[in-house]
Formats: sequence, C-alpha cells, structure tokens
Amino acid sequence: MPDLFEPARLGRLRLPNRLVMSPMTRSRADHRGVPAAETAVYYAQRATAGLIVSEGAQPSQAGQGHPGTPGLHTAEQVRAWRAVTDAVHAAGGRIFAQLMHAGRIGHESVNGLRPVAPSPVRAAGRIFTLGGHRDLPVPRELSTAETRATIGDFARAARLALDAGFDGVELHGGNGYLIHQFLASGTNHRGDVYGRDRLRFAVELAAAVAEAVGGDRVGLRVTPGDPHNDIAEDDLELVYPALAAALAPLGLAYFHLAGVAAGTPLAARIRAAWPGALVVAPRSGGEFPDDGGRAAAEGWLAAGADLIAFGRAFLANPDLVERLRTGAPLNRPDPATYYGGGGHGYTDYSFASARG
Repeated sequence: MPDLFEPARLGRLRLPNRLVMSPMTRSRADHRGVPAAETAVYYAQRATAGLIVSEGAQPSQAGQGHPGTPGLHTAEQVRAWRAVTDAVHAAGGRIFAQLMHAGRIGHESVNGLRPVAPSPVRAAGRIFTLGGHRDLPVPRELSTAETRATIGDFARAARLALDAGFDGVELHGGNGYLIHQFLASGTNHRGDVYGRDRLRFAVELAAAVAEAVGGDRVGLRVTPGDPHNDIAEDDLELVYPALAAALAPLGLAYFHLAGVAAGTPLAARIRAAWPGALVVAPRSGGEFPDDGGRAAAEGWLAAGADLIAFGRAFLANPDLVERLRTGAPLNRPDPATYYGGGGHGYTDYSFASARG
C-alpha cells in the first residue's frame, strides 16, 4: 500500500506526496468573477500539498450559480489567476483549475441569465443571492446545439487556464451541477443523443478538453449518489463504472471520486474500470475528525486509491502535510468564514511552526 507522504506521478507531474487539496468554494471573487488579491496568498500557503485543485471557476457567464465565484472566461480573470499560479509555483506547488458550470443551480439575479439545464426540472429549495435567499427557478433546457456549444466553452476555459499558468484542469462532474445533471436520471429527461445516452455529455466534454490541453492535464471529479442540489440517481451502480470505462481511452490524468466509502461494491467496480490514477475524497460531513481524516485516507489507500483529497483539513491547516507527518495538533475550521469576507478565516489560519 502506498504511503501518504511518498511521491507519485500524476499525468506529466511528479508530486512530492499523495495529499491533494480538494476544490472548495470560498466566494471571494468580485462581481466580474475576478479572484481577490488574497487568493494568491491563500493557495500559496498550501503549496506543500502534492496537488492543489482550485475552487470551481465558471467557464462562461452562464455557468455562474453563486455570487462571489471566480470565472475563467475573460482576460481580467486570467490575469488575476496568473498571480495565483505564480505564487503557488514560487512556493514549490502545483495547481489545477476546477471548471464548474452550475447548470440549474442559480438565479437570474446572480448573472443576469436564466439558469440552463439538460431538462426544465426545477431543483427544490432556495439559493443565496445578493438580494437574499430566493426560490430556485425552473431552468431553461439547453438545445442540442447549445449543449455542444457548452462543451466548447469548457474547452476554451481549459486553454485559458493554461494561459493563466495552471498545470491542468479538473472538470466538476458532481454535487448536482451541470455535468452531474446530465448524468442523473432525475434531471436528464432529454429525447436527443444527450438524453438517450446520459454519459455522452461528460465523455464528449472530457474528450474536447483533453484535445484542447492534453489528456494528461485533465481530471474529472464525480460524487455518485450525492443528493446535494436535489439530485436523484436511480442507477448510479451502473452509471459510474460505465463512465470510468468510457473515459479510460482518453488518457486523463485522474478520476476523482468523492463521497464513496472504501470497500463498497461501487468503489470496487469503479477502481476496476479505471486504469489510471484514482484520487479519492473520503466521505466527510458532520464533526471535523480529530485526525483531520488521516485514518479514512489510509483506509482508501489500502483499498486502491492513489491519492487522497482533503477539504476542510487543508482549509484550516495551510501546513497540513507537515502536521499529519509529525502528528502536530490541527486547527479546526470555522464554518462561519467559509464563504465570502476577507482574510479572516481565509489566509489567517496558523502554521504549526513560526513560518507563514
């Protein structure tokens, strides 16, 4: 079984350890989707991770679902992200940009556009906007041509990510956002090729991005069975192993599996179907574990994962790698500062040493 702290290969990168910083929305971009200046500090502080995956960045204006999220589709955004990647690389780190289209999870007041989706199925619940919480609207169904144009948006955003200095991109295929909406039986009721084959959008999108920037610079994150954002899946035991198998010929850098317990039949089928690097974010939620998730990480390494993604533990511990290596006590995350605001709860978490 590999050790958390031993080096690993990921695509064209050599990672110094097997700890990945999970993508985590922090909602600190401005109204143009331009990352704040403090974003460079935040990510550079965590550059000892084997790999950082950024918070989700929308590949188009239509892809924005929440206030304060950054984009990767304008020159201003690219310039701001370049400051982030330069800071991470100067600190010795490696960073992928996560590309995230929210699909039906959004509101016209956020970006001036009606949310779009595979089918006009409204998500239950309300969404935060700058004007307060509002009911999620019925989304507009993407036409077949618009669906293909959206794939093009992702490919362009991936090229811009490389222009901004990122080492690669991760496609967000989970948490009830657009790719997940195409995969899920509860949200994809289409009669065209993207409905008759619910894997098709994800596979075509990954292929287009791989062609744009190189497959070894691309990863895909999925969250099978995650009900977040009112997603319902009645055939996930078939969908996700089939998705892994369909993506295998593309030579992607990794498949990122989140929220699935080690040792389950689904986990075993996905591992068997995926021949490349498997990144796993173990189940989280509830109380922050005293060990920061190390026991769960080691359980997944024993079950066949190659790298382990840590979320809240990295959020609150910029030097997580060293703390886990030495057994130093961990900072506990403050949920009140997860989204929005300035440096408090963002760049002011302490290091175990005087550094930082």
